[in-house]
Parts: sequence; C-alpha cells; structure tokens
Amino acid sequence: MTREASFVLKDLIALTKPRLLRLNMFAALGGFWVASKWDIDIALMIWMLIGSTLTMASATVVNNYWDRELDQKMERTRNRTLPMGRMKPSAVLAYGLILGITGIAVLFLMVNPITGWLGLLGWFVYIVIYTMWLKRTSTWSTSIGGISGAMPPAIGYCAVTGEVDAGAWILFALLFLWQPAHFWSLAIRRVEEYREAGFPLLPVVKGVKRTKLQMIPYVLLLLPSVVLLYWYGYAGIYFLIISVVLSLVWLVHTLQGMKAKDTDKWAKVNFLISVNYLMVVFIAMIANTTSA
Repeated sequence: MTREASFVLKDLIALTKPRLLRLNMFAALGGFWVASKWDIDIALMIWMLIGSTLTMASATVVNNYWDRELDQKMERTRNRTLPMGRMKPSAVLAYGLILGITGIAVLFLMVNPITGWLGLLGWFVYIVIYTMWLKRTSTWSTSIGGISGAMPPAIGYCAVTGEVDAGAWILFALLFLWQPAHFWSLAIRRVEEYREAGFPLLPVVKGVKRTKLQMIPYVLLLLPSVVLLYWYGYAGIYFLIISVVLSLVWLVHTLQGMKAKDTDKWAKVNFLISVNYLMVVFIAMIANTTSA
C-alpha cells in the first residue's frame, strides 16, 4: 500500500467514528447475548454485527458530510477529514450511502426484517431528525437523537427473537437514558465552543446549572431499567448488584454537580463515570446472562 493510499484509508476509517462504532457494536453484542441465553448462533451474530456496524458507520459518515462547515468552527472537530479538505464532500456522501445500503440490506436479508426496520429507523432519526433538523434548531436534539443511539442493543436482541418484546424495550431504555447525561457532561466542558459554532445545545441555551439539573432524572431512571433486566429474568443477581451500585455512584456524583465549585473537573469525572458505567454494565450483563 502506498503512503497516499494509507492516508486515504485512515480518513475513510476516521469518518466512521470508530470509537463510537466500537461502543455501539459492544451494545449490540450485549443485546444479542441476552436474547440468546448462551445458545449462540455464531453466523447470525456475525451477520448482525456486520449489518448494524455498516449502518451505524453510514450514519456517522453522512453526519460528517452534513456537519462539515460547522465542524470548521470547533477546535475539537476542525481537523476532521472534510473540514481539512482531504476528501471531496460528494465522495464522502457516496461512501456513506453505500455503507448504509449495504448495512440495511444485510440486516433485512441475512438477519431478519425487524432488525432491518430498526436499523433504518435509527439511521433516519440520526441523519434526518437529529443531524439535519434538531441539532441546528433545538435543545431537544440530544434527547430525541438518543433514539438512534439506543438502537444497537435492540437490534442485537431482535436478531435472536425476531420480535420487539419487553427485553428489547428495556435494553432500548437503558441506552436511551444513558446518552443525555453522558453527552451533556462533555457539552458542559465545551459549552463555549458549541456556542461559537452555533449549536443550540442545552448548556448553551439554558445554561450549565439547568443542564446539571436535567441530567438527574435520566441517571435516576437507569436504576429501574437495570432492575427490570433482572426482574424479567434476562440477567442474574451479580448483574443486578453491580449495575445498581454503579447507577447509585453515578447518581450521587450527578447530584453533587449542583453544588460543585469546579464545574469543569466535575463534568470531566462525570463523563468518565458514564463511559465506564456502560462498559461495566454490559460486561456484567453478558457474563451474568441467564441460561435457557
């Protein structure tokens, strides 16, 4: 591979936001594992991961395409592929659409129609509702956009069950509730960047104190979500203990934010707690999935 080709490949990978993809793949795997109850269909799991990953990658690539001008205004994003002019916007858009068509086709044809429709819904919400509309007009962008981010575990779960039942809804709720507090912790730290770029995020429009307050119910509602996974027999007692303890730790720290003197330090720790929370909870869920 030539040096130029290597740089192009790196840009193509970067456009898919690989860190976000890894997190979502792990969530999809968790949903699949819970529904399988240790009776794992390896081929189905691989197809599900391929289809959902390509669909998510498509959404992030098209998001990069649509946000390319706004990304130039933020220090965190101005070095991305499109703001730096390393690729043509039309090529990036084509790349994103090809990934999406392929991913959705895999879900419909190699997994089942339910996962295909969920993948398509998640893609539509992320691109049309979140990226093209709410991200530029409303403080509700983070909450509503969370619908797309909550799809991976539901897709993984429905790949096995072929239906949207209580398990799918609980897993969806877990990811949906996790996202706002996670993202707002980052947004609080970079509020001036978002203000300068023109994004009407909650801390920009309503202020940091209001954002801290609004984080509380999302974190609080994670408690019944993890309890329900145990209550309905999807995960065992060890999962329950670990997830409840971590939920309480995150809740207490979030409540402390209302009186925190160093908001930047508090937000940084809260963000780190949120990342580790999701990882540990899903590891515990997979490890302590109840058997059939």
